[in-house]
Amino acid sequence: MLKLAAKRLTAGTASFQAASPASSFVAVGRRFYHERVVDHYNNPRNVGSFEKDEAGIGTGLVGAPACGDVMKLQIKVDDETGKIVDARFKTFGCGSAIASSSVATEWVKGKQMEEVLSIKNSEIAKHLSLPPVKLHCSMLAEDAIKAAVKDYETKRASANGNGKVST
Repeated sequence: MLKLAAKRLTAGTASFQAASPASSFVAVGRRFYHERVVDHYNNPRNVGSFEKDEAGIGTGLVGAPACGDVMKLQIKVDDETGKIVDARFKTFGCGSAIASSSVATEWVKGKQMEEVLSIKNSEIAKHLSLPPVKLHCSMLAEDAIKAAVKDYETKRASANGNGKVST
């Protein structure tokens, strides 16, 4: 359904693309999106979810009431090494929110827990060339990563019986 809508929106953009072949921006409606946003929107990576009660899973659920975007990002952590071995997302929102989620899941996979906490929304926004009006989408992705890590640490602390979460 979303792909069909994207095709309808981009159907009249061939003249924009042909006019500037060196440009990496694609016209969608009246907005120009970087080709990375369009790619992650049309071909999102790591869509789906894990069972939230499954061992080693951390879930971050965040939203932006102003625009209605809601993002659920889950990480699967190897308890032995502390490395994130897989990530999934489900996002209800605009193309920039979906692209930000998709990029976030790609960036966290294979990294240590401490490492992913250093991923900043500005890095995601820069990678996707998000316009200022869409920066909240990359902020949601950063918040979802932090929330997923915190959820994992809370569950792990409860399982270990100490109830203390490292910050």
